[in-house]
Amino acid sequence: MAPLLKTLTGELPRWLEQTLIAAIVAAIAIALALIVHHVLFRLLRRFARVSESESDNLVVKRLARPTRWALMALALVMAARDTPALEAMWERIGSVVMPALVGWMAVAILQALVDAMILRHDISMADNRRNRRRRTRLAIFGRIATFLIVFVTVGLMMLSIPGVRDIGVTLVASAGLAGLAVGAAAQPALKSLIAGFQMALTEPVVMGDAVIVGGEWGWIEEIRTTYVVVKVWDERRLVVPTSKFLDEIFQNWTKTTSQLLGTVLFYVDPATKLEPIRQKFYELVESNDRWDGRVKHMQVTELTRDAIEVRFLMTAKDSPTLFDLRCDVREALIEWVADAMPEAIVRSRLQTAGPFDVNAIGPVSGAVIAQMNGNAAAASG
Repeated sequence: MAPLLKTLTGELPRWLEQTLIAAIVAAIAIALALIVHHVLFRLLRRFARVSESESDNLVVKRLARPTRWALMALALVMAARDTPALEAMWERIGSVVMPALVGWMAVAILQALVDAMILRHDISMADNRRNRRRRTRLAIFGRIATFLIVFVTVGLMMLSIPGVRDIGVTLVASAGLAGLAVGAAAQPALKSLIAGFQMALTEPVVMGDAVIVGGEWGWIEEIRTTYVVVKVWDERRLVVPTSKFLDEIFQNWTKTTSQLLGTVLFYVDPATKLEPIRQKFYELVESNDRWDGRVKHMQVTELTRDAIEVRFLMTAKDSPTLFDLRCDVREALIEWVADAMPEAIVRSRLQTAGPFDVNAIGPVSGAVIAQMNGNAAAASG
């Protein structure tokens, strides 16, 4: 192709002729690469749509862009063999472009595999603890592997630049001081990175866990290598350093299972018959779709002068469902007691056995109480 283009260019300056030939050859190579990429991925998308698995669609989507640029680079490499000007240009930029494309391809393949494996572990089921653990591990290790690939890729790109390579050799000569300086500066980052590894291995929390951190109740929405995002019940987000889950105490309500046991405290008058309330509680819980059928129990946990403290126990499949179940039962019991057993409503009582003893009180207060006793006697007479 190069000789044919040379005859078409006619009598031109050599540098302009070589540049024009290189540009035309590069344009043709890129166009052919784009055509091949379009045809290839059109077939792949068609096969992915026919497949029942969604992971095929994810892999094709992730690989579309990096493979397009990789095919363009491959076409330029093949075209540069017969075009000296294009070969000279590619030798200058190829050492930087190729590591970048290879790293991009590696990251795309890694993310496609991680997304496909995450998609296979469904968390919409009731008992999703195992799948949430696997998703958390995949997400953390995927981010760590991505960081390592990017780090190596940038290193290879920098080493391909002569000036930067010379600087690197000079720095190696003073590796002791440089290591101390970098270690001191990167201590927080390294601590967070190590904490990310520990989070993936020890699993104090996984995505979807119900936790209480810093007095706030919410769910683990996202786990990064340096921080964790907690979605609070009122739609706020707490960004918590990863090390906090390793160094400090926090509550994890779903550490072993998503099923939870909840309570509702209810106060009734001491003279109340408790059996009707127990039967009504059983009726309310059994008729509620949020109850998982494991535990329903009523206990008298406290008795004071004015009230009986009754605790109702109930279970649900997860923390949001349990919260709604407790609210439903509490509201229904309040309405039922007000309608069917108003005598169970807590009230304060004051009972006196006879007249006050005036002699046991000071003269001023005794005179007031004596007047009260006289008024009471006159009223009764």
